[in-house]
Amino acid sequence: MSDTILEVKNVTKHFGGLTALREVTLSLSKGQIKSIIGPNGAGKTTLFNIISGVYSPDEGDILFEDRAIGGKSPETVCHLGVARTFQVVKPFINMSVLDNVVIGALALTSRISEARAKAMEVLDYIGMKESAALPANSVTLEDLKRLELGRALATHPRLILLDEVMAGLTPTETEEFIRLIRKIRDDGVTILLIEHVMQAVLALSDEVVVLNYGEKIFEGDTHAVVRDERVIEAYLGEEYLYAQRRES
Repeated sequence: MSDTILEVKNVTKHFGGLTALREVTLSLSKGQIKSIIGPNGAGKTTLFNIISGVYSPDEGDILFEDRAIGGKSPETVCHLGVARTFQVVKPFINMSVLDNVVIGALALTSRISEARAKAMEVLDYIGMKESAALPANSVTLEDLKRLELGRALATHPRLILLDEVMAGLTPTETEEFIRLIRKIRDDGVTILLIEHVMQAVLALSDEVVVLNYGEKIFEGDTHAVVRDERVIEAYLGEEYLYAQRRES
């Protein structure tokens, strides 16, 4: 059986006269962390929406564990083993932290007792067990990010799509999230990550994909990405390159 868990093959997506993605191809191996970076409007979240079933591709194929999932509903994609977080956290603010995660666990079982047990297990795993009874609208931004991640983990995914899960966090909080994401990968979940925080991208990624105006301009080694002239011009900027040279 192939070690490839996800294949995106020549995916194109149009919105009216706008081409959001043009013939994007990438693959992800089991146990890998791969990051997708690029400027705002590059098509990163659109790609996540296509993989997770929010949108159907206009052209191309999405394969998860050798099974075509392009055009399938988000519920079907989730049941097959693909979970995601959202760039803007969307908790059920009038519900407890625990009940937010229970909703994710109900993707696997219709028994509330089983869902609550799974949710408590997940909260312990992400370091939020002591906050289980708190209203979701009373916790910090960092914990809201953890809660978003926990709700996705409660669906027991084999692949998780993380959309800017570290945006808005302090450097210390980012380091804590880096450790948590590594633990998730080490426990058998493959990760595809959209992120603007280059500290996290460089610390976590086995490989990086760069999108610009809906097209892939780079895919490869994490350290090579910061030296690629196309990536510097399109996204990182000369200031980033200068700062890296000063640090080294």
